Parts: sequence; structure tokens; C-alpha cells
Amino acid sequence: MKKRKHHTSGFKTKVVLEALQERETIQEIGKKYELHPNQISTWKSQFLANASSVFEKGASRSDDEKEKDALFRKVGQLQLENDFLKKVLGK
Repeated sequence: MKKRKHHTSGFKTKVVLEALQERETIQEIGKKYELHPNQISTWKSQFLANASSVFEKGASRSDDEKEKDALFRKVGQLQLENDFLKKVLGK
């Protein structure tokens, strides 16, 4: 039994963009990348359905900012702990 292939988002984007350009048929693109045409059509539909979210502001940005702030706090905490341990163990 064959293992399922897991494709990166970059690969999927490349395939979908080729499909959107319509220089080749979906069947030709499928042969080129060894993919079933239905898989390409599914990726294309998902891509088009979520395309508008690229231009939306707000929620995703604030989530990214929250995560960034949490990471900066964690880095600061780890730096303090590291400095403390250097002082204690350096004696």
C-alpha cells in the first residue's frame, strides 16, 4: 500500500497558480506533478475561497501581534534566568 504524500503549502500554491494561468489543462499539470486532477481542483477551490482573507485586516494581525508579544516576554524571562544562573554558577 502506498503512503500518502504530504505536500508543502508552497508546492500547493505553485500548482494552483499554474492552474489559474490556464496555459495547461489541469490534466497536464497533474501529469507534470504526478497529482490527480481532482486534487488540483480541490486545492484551487480552497485557494480561491480563502483568497479574500489575504486583504482583511484585524483578527489575524492582532493574533500575530499577541503571539509576538508573548514570545518577546518569554525571551526576556529566559535572558533573566540565564543571567541569574551565570552569576550563581560563576562564583
